[in-house]
Formats: sequence, structure tokens, C-alpha cells
Amino acid sequence: MKQSTRFTALFVLACLAGAALLLQLPAATGAAAPTPLFWLATIMLALLAVQSIRRLAALDGGRIYGMLTAALFGLWVVYFWQLLVLAFEVPKVLLPPPSLILQSIASHGPTLWGDFVQTVLKAVLIGWALGSGLGFAVAVAIDRLPFLQRGLLPIASLTSAIPLVAVAPIAVMWFGFEWQSKAAVVVLMTFFPMLVSTLAGLKAAGKLERELMVSYAASYSRTLLALRLPAALPFMFGALKVNATLALIGGIVAEFFGSPTTGLGFRISTEAARMNMPLVWGAIVVAAVTGSVAYALLVQLERRAAFWHPSVREG
Repeated sequence: MKQSTRFTALFVLACLAGAALLLQLPAATGAAAPTPLFWLATIMLALLAVQSIRRLAALDGGRIYGMLTAALFGLWVVYFWQLLVLAFEVPKVLLPPPSLILQSIASHGPTLWGDFVQTVLKAVLIGWALGSGLGFAVAVAIDRLPFLQRGLLPIASLTSAIPLVAVAPIAVMWFGFEWQSKAAVVVLMTFFPMLVSTLAGLKAAGKLERELMVSYAASYSRTLLALRLPAALPFMFGALKVNATLALIGGIVAEFFGSPTTGLGFRISTEAARMNMPLVWGAIVVAAVTGSVAYALLVQLERRAAFWHPSVREG
């Protein structure tokens, strides 16, 4: 096992060293036209990259090797993006190379940070918390008072069917151009998934466990806290993870319909009109990294809060 791990590590390092050497060729920097030898080396490197990912994924090392495999896959994707864009001389307006995107992020760091604060820390985070919390509260109310199900569930499903491009301009007219209007859109997008998932989770507790709580003369609140909410945790975390992505998308798209001079959506729409595509891609990278980090944090929180559930243990 140790020899296999050592061989895989050496194989991956050798592939990365060969990739670094290939980037030094004039064709890889756009200084010269690609030759047949260059394309042959590129094809061979692609085959070695696939093999390196397969070898790393085959190692039995738990979560660490899974993260390393994902990181290596992402590294190879970025590498071939850089290599092929320069080799084919793709116009920067269509698809800039990753190196140019990183330069744009570094040179516009303060601007992107202000956009991040405006969009993520204000509109998205607050809207996600309010929408998820409201969905959870309404789900508990419906579970406690079943007659509400006939009135609230149709209204909730109706809100989920409202197009984002239709509600965003209305929210801007109601709440203004600041982050409050974007947070309102995020609340609308995240409310229904949390409501439906929580209702399904509250019904996931076993019949025998519920009958046992009835035999103990446990109250509704006691049964909810001791039995039904713990059983609903995997469902709720699933909704929270979905809502994290929906909230980010909703907050960015809502800024297309009116925003102050900051925000990731404002930056994307403005710089795209100016054909400043490296900065547009820089804003996209910031949004993508933010969504990935938020998802990873929620996964770790789920592992700690619902460690007993089979879906968490097997993952």
C-alpha cells in the first residue's frame, strides 16, 4: 500500500513536471505556431493526466485522497484551458486564459472585494438566512397545524414558480437599488426549497419512535426537539446547500436589473458591455469560489450535526 502511494505520488509529480516543461514551448505561450510535435506532446500529456487522476482516485485513503483527486482534476482543467487557448490563439474577448484572469483579479482586488461585500455578505447571506429561516418556521407551523397545509402550500409553490427576471425589477422598485432588493429576491428563491425539505424531514421519523414518544406522554415540542428535528437534519442541510447556490445566483442576477456602483452582478454586466472579459471572468471566479466554499462549509457542518445518519456516515 505504501509503495503504491509512493509510486502514485511520483507519477503525479512527473506528470506535473512534464506539464511545466510543455508550457515553456513557444507554441504554449502564443509566440509561435503549434507544430505536429507540440500536438503530439499535448495528446500524450492529456493521456498521462487522465492516468494520474485515475491512480490518485484509486488510492484508499479516505476523504483526504478524495480532496486531492478533485484538486488535481481542477488543476488539469485549468492547465489545458491555459495551454489550448494560447495555442489556438482564441481571442481574449471570447475566452481569456486563466493567467490573464488571475492578473485581472490581482489588479482589481479592492474593486472585487467591494463587489463581494455588497453581493455576498449583504444581499446573499442575509437573504439566504431569512429565506431558509422563514421556510423552516412555516414548515413547523404547517406540521403543527395541518389545516394550514391547504392554504400555505399552494401559495408557497406559487412563489417558487415566479420567474426571477420578473420579480427582480419589482423588488428594485419596492426596496430601492441597494442590497435590500436583492436580499428580497434571495428570500423568495430560498423559501420554498427549505419549506418542502423540512416538511419531508419532519415526516422521516420512524413510526415506532413516534409511538414511543406518545407512550411517554411527550408534548409536541418535546417530540419535535428530541425526535423529529434530528431526523429532519439531513433534509434541512440538503435544502441549505441547494439554497446556497440559488441565493448566489439570485443575488447576482437581481443586480442586472438595478444596483449601485458595486456588486458582482453589476461588475459582470458593466464590464461585459465594455468588452473587459478578464474582469468579467474574475467576477465569475469569485462567485464560483464563494459558492464552493459555502457548500464545503455546510457539508462539514452537516457531518458534525448529523454524524449519526447513514447518509453522512457513508459519505
